[in-house]
Amino acid sequence: MFEVLSLSKKPKDIRQMVDLLKQGATLTEYACPACASPLFRFKSGELWCAKCEKRVVVIKEGEDATKVTSQAHLQALENTILTKIQAVEQRIRDEEDVEELQKLNNALASLLENLEKLKKMKTA
Repeated sequence: MFEVLSLSKKPKDIRQMVDLLKQGATLTEYACPACASPLFRFKSGELWCAKCEKRVVVIKEGEDATKVTSQAHLQALENTILTKIQAVEQRIRDEEDVEELQKLNNALASLLENLEKLKKMKTA
């Protein structure tokens, strides 16, 4: 006889793995170097350990570790800036106060400037 387990009875890390799959992440052949849990790849290419709840960077033999981790940090920063741009854009859409709109416009201009600088750094 088969027993159906509810998701709430499974360990936290298993639930997180299921959530990652539901979000569109794919299971990879890699294992986390810290806990040996399977790693997941987001559509952005980022690897993630559900158990450690951390991003994982794979450094292949012969690669410069500093360059690889630097690129990973730049990518994470770019993702953060893009998220903030979306948040400011939403606030601009909902805002009616002219002074607040000016502040939001300044913040958006600054974020866009930083995004442009970041993209130049990534290609250098």
